[in-house]
Amino acid sequence: MAETTTAYATGNGYTADVAPGSLITQDGQIQWAGLLIGPGTPFAVDRSGLTGWEDLPEYDSSDADRPTSHGAWPGSRYAKPRKVGGTIVLMPEYKAAPEAIRALRQALALLDEERWLTVQLHGELLAVRARIAQRVVPADQGFATQGTSKMSIQWLAADPRRYAVNEQLATTTAPQPESGLTWPLTWPLDWGQATSTGDAVADNTGSAATHPVIVFRGPCSMPTVTERVSKRRLRYAIDLAAGDELVVDTANGTVMLNNTASRRHTAMADSSPEELFLLEPGRTELSFRPDEATPEALMTVRWRSAEW
Repeated sequence: MAETTTAYATGNGYTADVAPGSLITQDGQIQWAGLLIGPGTPFAVDRSGLTGWEDLPEYDSSDADRPTSHGAWPGSRYAKPRKVGGTIVLMPEYKAAPEAIRALRQALALLDEERWLTVQLHGELLAVRARIAQRVVPADQGFATQGTSKMSIQWLAADPRRYAVNEQLATTTAPQPESGLTWPLTWPLDWGQATSTGDAVADNTGSAATHPVIVFRGPCSMPTVTERVSKRRLRYAIDLAAGDELVVDTANGTVMLNNTASRRHTAMADSSPEELFLLEPGRTELSFRPDEATPEALMTVRWRSAEW
């Protein structure tokens, strides 16, 4: 029998939405919400491993057939939800089967809210937000007498991208002018250096575009961020006082003032739809350009690198 330990879940319950990868200690382990699966637990992963984890997800295509020629015009492709499945071998310690079975029932229940599903392979932790789609546990003789079983589990991730567990952060204040020339003039002329350029760099080290969360903090008016290559822009007709925060969640398309009131209606005509403001793989240069701002005005960008 494989080596097992009794501490295979967080103390907050098996369905707790704990930080992704916070329970994982070695390769081959899977963390589903507050439940740890794999080496060192009563829940071993079958040698067949996981399906759908390293695969490209299915996708919808807008390719259009050429009516008077061969082939088609290539269109956009959008990935469908990711299906992740595997066979788990239940191998509880002696007389510990009831506890292990209750843990599985709680963790692998039908829930409306998504939880973090995290896998570590070759030292790399990647995670998706998912829900349980299927749980098949044969109640055979081994299950009835010893609590052992080979069960099939399937998760469904509405967002098919896999994310790095560590969230990254970039900040910048509003641009500040140079101090200017100092009299009397001396050669070479020294114009001084700007306190802040108002620019920030976000580095998505993955293979898929990712949605950032952008936070504007006052005092400033007309907070604006522009991606310097594509010229995509988010721009809002709002005045932020000291301590005010405008939080733009580009994945969910929300614009919240102080986490209480929606301000999406303040988007200007030249502002891109929030859902289309993405960080492509590689470096993205962002410029914070409010119409008016004090040195205390701040833009913070948070993101997770994403993989297909």
